[in-house]
Amino acid sequence: MHPIQQHLAQSRRDFLTTSASGLGMLGLGSLLAEEGVLTPATARAAGNALPASANPLLPKQPHFKPKAKACIFIFMAGAPSQLDLFDPKPKLVEQSGEKLPDSLLKDVRFAFIKKDSVRLLGSKRKFIKHGECGMELSDVLPHISKQADDILLVRSMHTDQFNHHPAQLLMQCGRANFGLPCMGSWMTYGLGSESRNLPGYVVLTAGRGSSGGATLWQSGFLPSVYSGVRFRNQGDPVLNLGNPSGLPPELQRKGLDVLRNVNQGRLQQVQDPEIASRIANYELAFRMQSAAPELIDISGETKATQEMYGVNRKTAGTGRGGGASSYADFAKNCLLARRMVERGVRFVNIIHASWDHHSNLDKEISSNAGMADQPIAALIKDLKDRGLLDDTMVVWGSEFGRTPLGENRGGAGKVTGRDHHPHGFSMFLAGGGIKGGQVYGETDELGWAPTKDPVHVNDLHATMLHLFGLDHLKLTHRSQGRDFRLTDLAGKVLNRWIA
Repeated sequence: MHPIQQHLAQSRRDFLTTSASGLGMLGLGSLLAEEGVLTPATARAAGNALPASANPLLPKQPHFKPKAKACIFIFMAGAPSQLDLFDPKPKLVEQSGEKLPDSLLKDVRFAFIKKDSVRLLGSKRKFIKHGECGMELSDVLPHISKQADDILLVRSMHTDQFNHHPAQLLMQCGRANFGLPCMGSWMTYGLGSESRNLPGYVVLTAGRGSSGGATLWQSGFLPSVYSGVRFRNQGDPVLNLGNPSGLPPELQRKGLDVLRNVNQGRLQQVQDPEIASRIANYELAFRMQSAAPELIDISGETKATQEMYGVNRKTAGTGRGGGASSYADFAKNCLLARRMVERGVRFVNIIHASWDHHSNLDKEISSNAGMADQPIAALIKDLKDRGLLDDTMVVWGSEFGRTPLGENRGGAGKVTGRDHHPHGFSMFLAGGGIKGGQVYGETDELGWAPTKDPVHVNDLHATMLHLFGLDHLKLTHRSQGRDFRLTDLAGKVLNRWIA
């Protein structure tokens, strides 16, 4: 039931008779005062304060014992070519230049491909077996390849959308619709945050920017406190976080106290959870003024650590992957993600764009892979060395994959890229209860669609939530008259992924 409906249906006498004992209420008041939500005077009369006034980001109990505590979701917006990175297809190479049977093309929609003249396009990349598990990975991923025994490589992903923004919404929000909470918001809604001085959900961006923009870290119909907070990796971490020149901290604190008291009074009257979010956001922003600058200052990291991530690398070619600082920006984001989970941040979303290689595939995927390979491998290794990988889940993925057909937009004579492909693509996961050193699922010999163990995006979501101790069928929020969930009407837990 929505908090406002619950309040209207429950009188104060009912609340007092069904709540915990007086000692429990005193404990609640003390906790709320510590979190800066109640003034000491109000906390002493905690019987007048309903639980809706509590800090929404306080840690919450999962449905069952979790294996993971934090998630770093690395989102490669634009759709990397799985055929050139993760899914070797010798038959496709052998038949490169040939026509695909009309029966396969008949009912398929493409973004740009012209069906009458399209031809198969084999990869020029070399695939090599790595680790004790013998996982085959592309030669443009030499660093990630060294982490093969910690990785679960999924080659049988599929989705319902073939254009970028709808597919990005589906991957992040469970459905291709505006106004829905994304997975980071669901995670913090279900579990809260273990960080007092940083948001529960942080977003780091690099490159050109994704098609979906800020819709990929929205809280939708959930209270705004569960939205992703975008951090910059240089300058002020969050825009407008610092005080104006000449404003003493003690004056700011007095102003926030007055504002909090006004908001609390209104909260008591209407029980709107968005007011509780407003109180929590103001207080969090105050604490972040010292915590956030310390977080992004990596000067205390050893030289060896900074070199392992490659934070001072120069970009090898720009293209679709971003500007001249994209290599260094992405590397620093990976290092910052590790520092965030160390400080209790629940969900970190690293977003890089773009991998939308309709042309110039060989050169640009090498450039983008060079950007991503070293820092991601360093992140997995660093987490493992620090004992954090066991309960930190690292996910690498995108909205869909690329066609085994060459992009022939506009009748171009020279085909050098691939179109959007939702029918089969690859992702990988590591840590947080994931069973590494395995390849899950298969696509056909041309890489068109899964032939074994297909995985829908909602299956990914259900399994991720399960590893965090959350039943995807029970993690719901009532909006517009019905209960919504991240997996909506689909999704199943994939037990073979779980260590």
